[in-house]
Amino acid sequence: MIIVISPAKTLDFETPPVAKSHSTPRFLDDSCELVEQLKLLAPHDISNLMSISTKLGELNAGRFQTWQIPFTPDNAKQALLAFKGDVYTGLDAETFSESDFEFAQSHLRILSGLYGVLKPLDLIQPYRLEMGTKFNNERGPNLYHFWGGSLTESLNLELEADDNVLINLASNEYFKSIKVKSLGARMITPVFKDMKNGQYKMISFYAKKARGLMSAYIIKNKITDVEGIKDFDSEGYSFNPEMTKGDDWVFTRNIELV
Repeated sequence: MIIVISPAKTLDFETPPVAKSHSTPRFLDDSCELVEQLKLLAPHDISNLMSISTKLGELNAGRFQTWQIPFTPDNAKQALLAFKGDVYTGLDAETFSESDFEFAQSHLRILSGLYGVLKPLDLIQPYRLEMGTKFNNERGPNLYHFWGGSLTESLNLELEADDNVLINLASNEYFKSIKVKSLGARMITPVFKDMKNGQYKMISFYAKKARGLMSAYIIKNKITDVEGIKDFDSEGYSFNPEMTKGDDWVFTRNIELV
């Protein structure tokens, strides 16, 4: 069973990592190719491309200019510990044990606009490049063209060695980089809904955190049978068979939100 999640815009490269082990991103050569093209952009070009402020454009232009290989623990950090944000708040990887990191390394994958597919302990350097960015590159007009079918092929190789079940906990923007029709696996997509104004609704902030909570639940309980995720009960969520349709598994929480 392979879990896929999205990265985060917010990064933390200041806090010392709690994990000592690290690995190298599989698609680092492709990342180098992208960075070499991004280095040609001025800060205002970066701002326009990503629809971000002048300050953030300067920050990320500087990141691309100083991006260099080889990655080491001195100039890079493990992806799972570097990313912050709602999903990673739910994951709370800083509380992982050594066995949790080992399980995550085998079963969790992070989709990335710059790095393609990351294992949790893959070293990364600071960047911002969302998968939906319309960056005209040497392979095509955007990052979906740049990555083509390579991310799907990478996941298929791992799924063949596992039990051919993919748990999709990524956002639509990132999962669009996967060619579902070419995916040689059963795909389960958990959907999280909260009670608001008397109705169950998917609320972005809570849904993002719940994706992290479910990822942590699978990792800490070492779940390898997909049926086991139906027992997910973190922060009041529970499996809702009445609302579930096919492999879109719905989890609801009855706490009334205001």
